[in-house]
Amino acid sequence: MANKILNIREFAAYINFRVPKNEDLLIVSFEEENAIRLKSGQVTIDFYLLAIKPPLEKKLKTIDFIEDQAKSFMYVDCPQNSLDWDIHAPTAGYNILVSAKYVNKLAKDYNFVHYNNHEALFLTKEEETLLWDLFEKANHEYRKENYSKEIIISYIALILSYTQVFYNRQFDARSSIYNKVIDDFYENLRNYFDKKEEISGLPSVAYFAQKANLSANYFGDLIKHFTGESPIEHIHNFVLKLAKDKLKNTTLSVSEISYSLGFDYPNYFARFFRKKTGVSPKVYRSM
Repeated sequence: MANKILNIREFAAYINFRVPKNEDLLIVSFEEENAIRLKSGQVTIDFYLLAIKPPLEKKLKTIDFIEDQAKSFMYVDCPQNSLDWDIHAPTAGYNILVSAKYVNKLAKDYNFVHYNNHEALFLTKEEETLLWDLFEKANHEYRKENYSKEIIISYIALILSYTQVFYNRQFDARSSIYNKVIDDFYENLRNYFDKKEEISGLPSVAYFAQKANLSANYFGDLIKHFTGESPIEHIHNFVLKLAKDKLKNTTLSVSEISYSLGFDYPNYFARFFRKKTGVSPKVYRSM
């Protein structure tokens, strides 16, 4: 099952949801489902999935509760995400399963739809009331014999818009935890280049995100939210600082410096350096 990419109808059959009305949309109220699959290994989806529900995951991390935290949280998954779960039987909540062709344009401006490490959005009580209402209204429309796809998509657009605002709030509310993530990122960046053995390539954002146990997109949003710069900008600035130091304070050749910083070819390093400084490594060394 893990190697097969499931569409909405296949996923519904696998998890024992009600039969979708068509191939493009399914809205599920957990109150009306009593036989869903409670545990599964990885399955991959080809649609967007928006979920609001009380904590069901047996291993859900709920540390650092905010003062007015609600009893609900949200997930958003996108096509090609792989899901696995081990949950308690749900008694409330909603899932919206919607075709990518209806949501791709809406989702393109939201990094959070690509969070693939299930970083839950923990809601405040006010946020819970607002989002729960939107899910209920979308579900109410879907239950009509001749529902309006346009109305449901407008609810989805509102849910995504509010979710972006609420993720930003979550970053700020958990700043004590996320400040440590940032500190660890800087330390891991230094350690990467302090290794005594030969460096194998420039480090990627995914490399540092994995060390933080976060998806690359969530990690990127977090770092930029608190520092004003993306992780890749931090990486490039750090590499540039090392390059300048080696050019001014060592006798290593430009090629040796290039390889020591993880560049595969000296000409790649030269282009990188010129783009950042406006001059070539050799010219900078002679200045």
